[in-house]
Amino acid sequence: MAATAEIDPGARRQHLVELLSTILLAVAAVATAWSTYQSTRWRSVATAEYSRATAARIQSSEASTRAGQLTQVDIATFVQWVNAYVAGNTKLADFYQRRFRKEFQPAFAAWLATNPRTNPSAPLTPFAMAQYRVAEQVKSDQLNAAAGVHAVGAGAASQRSDNYVLGVVLFAAALFFAGVSTKLPSLRPRQLILALGWIVFIAATVWIATFPVTFSV
Repeated sequence: MAATAEIDPGARRQHLVELLSTILLAVAAVATAWSTYQSTRWRSVATAEYSRATAARIQSSEASTRAGQLTQVDIATFVQWVNAYVAGNTKLADFYQRRFRKEFQPAFAAWLATNPRTNPSAPLTPFAMAQYRVAEQVKSDQLNAAAGVHAVGAGAASQRSDNYVLGVVLFAAALFFAGVSTKLPSLRPRQLILALGWIVFIAATVWIATFPVTFSV
């Protein structure tokens, strides 16, 4: 009757440690490459968002400048109308009134409806009326708000990139432990180092799995 060969338990554990070390080296290398790619992608997203925020702020500033210039035009023509009206020069007052900008006319009409000459509670000028709106100022405010949104998006993308960089560091640590575990002569230290590498890898993987991802085709 042939004797059944028994597998040495020590050799079996040695083989298992080597197998787990090889697997950890492979999956940690893939995870490192993935985290590096995601970090680069999110850094690109952050750069694009910062560029959009800067462009929006520049456009907002330009619109605000135009709004200021148009407001000055409204003020100048209104002052001339007041001077002509007070002087009793109806023809000249009508001349300036016809040259009011379209955006100013609703506010002026609403102001006149309050009887400012006899109503002490009437607004002092049409510029205090709710109807007075300069489209360029509205555009400036909208662009400024959009710039803020892009800036927040850029900050979030930058933080995600930094988080992926930390993931790279953690996966590199797992790679290090896996590599060291193959060099130690004693089985017990190899098991401990390998276990530490797997703990770091699993913890980093679970953490990275909660991050949003982005792709570039």
